[in-house]
Amino acid sequence: MVDINIKITDREGTQHNILAPTDMAMNLMEVVRSYELAPEGTIGVCGGMVMCASCQCYVLSNIDLPEMSDDEEAMLSEAFDVKGNSRLGCQIQMTPQMEGLAVELAPES
Repeated sequence: MVDINIKITDREGTQHNILAPTDMAMNLMEVVRSYELAPEGTIGVCGGMVMCASCQCYVLSNIDLPEMSDDEEAMLSEAFDVKGNSRLGCQIQMTPQMEGLAVELAPES
């Protein structure tokens, strides 16, 4: 079992240092939900199916993330508050390579 250190800035601007498990096939959206870093019902509305952008976040660190899928790119093209470093949390798997990941949750829309 390997836990990784990640930093998540919530929608109020508070930074949380999180230990995220890499052996549970969790994605960033699920980590945010499990640590209750966003009010229930405001993140992961579609359950991680790339059908909403409620888990949009801004990647603040220089971590090599997997390429964005066509579905993720299409969803972000329709979302609000999108920036050049926007990604969907449901598409970022917690793996040892994500050690040091830092993100900020996008505003609720």
